[in-house]
Amino acid sequence: MKKELTRQQHLDLYYYMRLNRAVEDMMVKLFRQNKIVGGLYSSLGQEAISVGTAYALEKKDWLAPMIRNIGALLVKGVPPRDIFMQHMAKYDSPTKGKDGTSHFGDLDNLHIVSPISMLGDLIPVMTGVAMAGRYLGQKIVAMTWIGDGGSSTGVFHEGLNFAAVQKAPFVLILENNLWAYSTPVRKQVPLENLADRAKAYGIDSYIVDGNDVVAVYATAKEAVERARAGEGPILIEAKSFRRMGHAQHDPAEYVPKEMRAYWEARDPIALYEKYLSTEKLLDSRNKKEIEEKIDTQLVKDREFAENSPMPPPELAETGVYCTGDDCHKIRAKWERPMAEVTPPRSSVRAVWTVPGFGSGKGSGGANAPIHFGDTQPAAREPGNKTNSANGGKPMAKMAVKAAPKKTVKAGAAGASRKARR
Repeated sequence: MKKELTRQQHLDLYYYMRLNRAVEDMMVKLFRQNKIVGGLYSSLGQEAISVGTAYALEKKDWLAPMIRNIGALLVKGVPPRDIFMQHMAKYDSPTKGKDGTSHFGDLDNLHIVSPISMLGDLIPVMTGVAMAGRYLGQKIVAMTWIGDGGSSTGVFHEGLNFAAVQKAPFVLILENNLWAYSTPVRKQVPLENLADRAKAYGIDSYIVDGNDVVAVYATAKEAVERARAGEGPILIEAKSFRRMGHAQHDPAEYVPKEMRAYWEARDPIALYEKYLSTEKLLDSRNKKEIEEKIDTQLVKDREFAENSPMPPPELAETGVYCTGDDCHKIRAKWERPMAEVTPPRSSVRAVWTVPGFGSGKGSGGANAPIHFGDTQPAAREPGNKTNSANGGKPMAKMAVKAAPKKTVKAGAAGASRKARR
């Protein structure tokens, strides 16, 4: 590991990884007490990926986590109590108790887009966020995550191609967990490195040890700055292993014991603690202070979450659709003159000219749009000789004069026969 960070930044990474694991440990206890109403998905062994990549972003940047990226939420500023209440479906949660997992975001302050359960769908969404930021002149980068299994969905490829074509300032983190639920990667993809998929779309990629938090951070930081500089999207494959099953109901007995033992010996927090001690960045006193800080915070936040009320029944029928300002007042934040992206004004009058109908004159003689059937003509005053715009000649006479000659002769012949009767 290269010492590229300040001492405080090193300790920040350590703190967030420890907090990530402690929050999930606390939620396991709540789940076993039947206080969590939805599913619970662990990131045990993958904390370095969420923390290291999110730590590389600036405050103005945007991210969209997946269900296992709690570490990224913590780095962005989401308090543990919100995560507890969200999973407990409490009224004070970000979604007011309407979701029992991690489907929540913060568009106005923290720039977090809510997770989408359909794997891969966040890629085109965050590409759009990145493009919008560029349009507004915000110089932002958008980031999201995807698993090895999710990288086999169609929208993964469609979204990545879209991002590549648009050269969007977008960074995609591909967490290669070696198992997509119970399917090993080698049985779903004929590739050693999933990062090779980026080549098909002409974009750059990195491969990083997902259990080395400093390497993850350094790689993500470089990718973020390149994307911000206009080099387009970048894919990072982080190789790691999730030491828990798909969710709490899955004991993951399909994983060979030797594989599990190998990765347990490469625990990212234990590896980082060893590095910090060797580099004299963390001693027993610092470690105890961090542990006490986390314990105190989580006890307080758990108590707050458990005392939060359940949502009232009448809340169920509200908030299903966004209705505008009474839902939120988020507006585009322009950071460059709008004139830069505003088309120039045209010198041509917006008048629809139709032969035989004039050029936008209303029945009252003033300029007006041409309507068909939905607007009554203006009433004529007695003696009003309003003419059409066709050379000042009355419309009736124009119509007769413009009629084909055969039609006129046929009409005259019919009148002659009627007179002889």
